[in-house]
Amino acid sequence: MKHHHSLQRAAAALALVAALKSRFLQALAAALLSCAVHAAQAQQAVAPAEAPVDLTILAINDFHGNLEPSDGGIVIADPAGGARRVAAGGAEHLATLVKNLRASRRNTIFVAAGDLIGASPLLSALFYDEPTVESLSLMGLDVSAVGNHEFDKGKAELLRMQNGGCHPMDGCRGPHLFTGATFRYLSASTVDRSTGETLFPAYLVREFDGVPVAFIGLTLKATPTMVTPSGVAGLEFRDEADTVNALVPQLEARGVQAIVVLIHEGGIPFGDYNECPGIAGPIVDIVKRLDKAVAVVVSGHTHRAYNCRIDGHLVTSADKYGTVLTRIDVTLDRATHRIVTAQADNIIVRTAELAKDAAQTALIAAYDDRAKPLADRKVGSVTATLTEQPSLAGETELGDIIADAQLAATSSPEVGGAVIAFTNPGGVRTELGRSGGSDVTFGQLFACQPFSNSLVTLTLRGAQIKALLEQQWQQNGVRILHGSHGFTYTWHASRLGGERVPFEEITLDGKPLDAAASYRITVNSFLADGGDGFTVLKDGTDRRIGDFDVNALDRYFAAQSPLSPGPLDRIRRVD
Repeated sequence: MKHHHSLQRAAAALALVAALKSRFLQALAAALLSCAVHAAQAQQAVAPAEAPVDLTILAINDFHGNLEPSDGGIVIADPAGGARRVAAGGAEHLATLVKNLRASRRNTIFVAAGDLIGASPLLSALFYDEPTVESLSLMGLDVSAVGNHEFDKGKAELLRMQNGGCHPMDGCRGPHLFTGATFRYLSASTVDRSTGETLFPAYLVREFDGVPVAFIGLTLKATPTMVTPSGVAGLEFRDEADTVNALVPQLEARGVQAIVVLIHEGGIPFGDYNECPGIAGPIVDIVKRLDKAVAVVVSGHTHRAYNCRIDGHLVTSADKYGTVLTRIDVTLDRATHRIVTAQADNIIVRTAELAKDAAQTALIAAYDDRAKPLADRKVGSVTATLTEQPSLAGETELGDIIADAQLAATSSPEVGGAVIAFTNPGGVRTELGRSGGSDVTFGQLFACQPFSNSLVTLTLRGAQIKALLEQQWQQNGVRILHGSHGFTYTWHASRLGGERVPFEEITLDGKPLDAAASYRITVNSFLADGGDGFTVLKDGTDRRIGDFDVNALDRYFAAQSPLSPGPLDRIRRVD
């Protein structure tokens, strides 16, 4: 009996041991499983932190107040050969594309490379480009470089574009109070001499999933030669590459290793809108001089679209007038904070495929109600398109007609007594009319002459006119002046500066110019102030200020319609 109880106790002990062993094993298994789960969770938590950060940069340039699609759209290569025109642009369609791309990406920023305003169609210009600033703010633009056309109305007016308020002379013309841009202008290379500080901040730093990215914005060094000099008085425009390179150590000291440059300067590509088999122009030298810390350069100014690699830097441009939106996809390394990859795609803002953004439509309609009666007024007609495309000598059909209109407006003694008129090629913004002939409206005239420059009649001697013509060749390129009927000259491409236009080959009404004689000359106020590098005009005497250039063109169409393209025989080129 005792033995039986011993067996029972032994069996019970064995059962207890088995139970304890089972619980221990279960606990051990549970502990191991818990460790494995925590390890997996820890690994999952670490993985995203080590993964690169994706960032999409959306970019435009040279919008120039084109709230509505421009008539020209964009010309691209046709797969079947030649070229074809695609309807593109306009704030309503651009806003939709921006919204669509932002919705599909975690990290985005919308940037611009300048000339968002200035040289704008009537719908924007009539209200001092306030509608365009409001449109781009509504679209979600984050930051923009300052272009040369942002200075068309001077420093004070540009500051008003940023900060808001009514126009100092004309008050508030729009349907509501103008509160200024919600996006930030940047001007790293534009310095106010009185303070030594940049006019706007030099750069903006944004963080994306903990990785800081700097956006440096700057305009081209040659800006003072492209705008009315009085509008940029007291400002210094410094070298573009030197400015950027000096900022790199400052940014790196702040822990910023990813740098994007927004620059209002550009080049002329050899390929189609989304490629770059070759490129020439100022942007090439600038980019080659940039610090290697700069991975991406968003450019503009030349009104061309390209997607380039220059000396290891990605360099893009999005055509003009909102016809193209550049999407730049970059990856950021979380550990080094550097941009490790960057790829771009120029996307055409196709009006036939993109819906209109309702908010933009409402904004445009509010301003259009006020502008439409003036814009739709018929001023005359043309028998065929008047183009702004230059001949081999640099003469254009529309430039000739504008010069003729300005001479007609100032030729009588009581309004100036002019015998010659000149206009600059940069002041002729777009073609006029359609092939086959058409009516022309004031809105179309304004698109050709959008600066509201006054006409200035002044006196130059014949020798000064010769010097003026020699100033067409400058370090920044060639700008051939368009002259009025009766004035002709010949230029020689192979000759040295100062000798390209022989004095004996300059004539007025068929007679050689007299070096010592005085002549009354009409130009726009931009040129009269020495704009585009034509400094001889600043020496003109007996100045008389006349009407706006667009009003002179308006009256000329009323008197001369229908107008036809001329023979382009006022300027001759040799070799």
